[in-house]
Amino acid sequence: MTPPLHGTLGIDFGTSNSAMAWADVRGTARLIPLEGAAVSMPTAVFYNSEDSSTHFGRDAVAQYLAGTEGRLMRSLKSLLGSPLLLETTVVNHQQISFQEIVATFLAALRERAAQSLGVAPTKVVMGRPVHFVDDDLERDALAQDSLLQAAQAVGFRQVSFQLEPIAAALDYERRLERESVVLVVDLGGGTSDFTVVRLGPQRMKLTERADDVLATTGVHIGGTDFDHKLSLEQVMPLLGYKHLGPQQREVPSRVFFDLSTWHLIQWLYQPRALSQAQQLRVNYTNVALHERLMKVLKHRDGHRIAHEVEQAKIRCSEQDGATQVDLSDVERGLGAAMDADAMRDHLGSLLARTVACARECVLRAGLTDGTLDAIYLTGGSSALRPFQRALQAEFPGVAMVEGDLFGGVASGLAYSRS
Repeated sequence: MTPPLHGTLGIDFGTSNSAMAWADVRGTARLIPLEGAAVSMPTAVFYNSEDSSTHFGRDAVAQYLAGTEGRLMRSLKSLLGSPLLLETTVVNHQQISFQEIVATFLAALRERAAQSLGVAPTKVVMGRPVHFVDDDLERDALAQDSLLQAAQAVGFRQVSFQLEPIAAALDYERRLERESVVLVVDLGGGTSDFTVVRLGPQRMKLTERADDVLATTGVHIGGTDFDHKLSLEQVMPLLGYKHLGPQQREVPSRVFFDLSTWHLIQWLYQPRALSQAQQLRVNYTNVALHERLMKVLKHRDGHRIAHEVEQAKIRCSEQDGATQVDLSDVERGLGAAMDADAMRDHLGSLLARTVACARECVLRAGLTDGTLDAIYLTGGSSALRPFQRALQAEFPGVAMVEGDLFGGVASGLAYSRS
């Protein structure tokens, strides 16, 4: 009989990226390699219809971008708490629910954990945002229950949950040399979560930490929302968004909103959706724009465009300059410009709401800015320069510390029950 594992597996199941970490009962948490040496991977599943194989992470995205026939699924976490989770879709001639697709991804994570640990773990701490769904406690509870069911379906017998920003705080605490009051900022693909927490080397030894959490807040805004807005403003006009038709009315916008939303793109490839898009032709003055739209839908290039927008956003942020969204697959030489000023302007409203949520967290904790020792950043979207500038402007003089953007939450989840 295989001896049981003594320790805790932490899984950060993210909207855009996922990570896992393991902590034994005495040791330091270590991130588990998921793809080669990479310790995080895109939360993506690709069903290859050419050979009926299933692919995950970067491999899934690469299969799709290479033009392999099949279905790419991303932003699965965004469906938690939504009626769409129980909807079925056809994958390789079989009806499968999105709940089952979430379970398929978690099964792949558990298998990779088993490869690293030598034994398939049965105990896991799953991360969860402060709010899966804003202002709807019933749907929020349903979202956690759906994730619980998916974890249990793939072999996890003991499943508990920890708020993702608190997990990030537990990871950051390992680096502190003195007691500090910290605003933890966790910006992921689908949510922005904030925690004001008291941390320190002596407090790390305590078994009960509830009194150290001074406040938590969260808002359902993240990297995929930034991508959605940039796609609408920079790319979709090239397909007819806000285009005035013969009656001086804008082309109906629903198709462009869905085409800019990761987890809704696949629905546009259905026969009914294609027919509805085709009927939009009479709303166009410039029918070439409509032809581009139909080419994108018929060739199933929506995910490719979303990927290009995401990459352009990252380049623009890293370089703090101008770049292009490559649309050459739609039309030779076609591209959409993106620069730092445009990104700041387009994202201004979303960033303001996100920073306001951070401010609310500090207010709920009963603190002034001067009481904060640091702002700790985690989650891939926290690296976005416009966000960091907006946050610094809201909390001038408070040091910002950038943590492990993709692995910090997973490590903290492993610590939370180790």
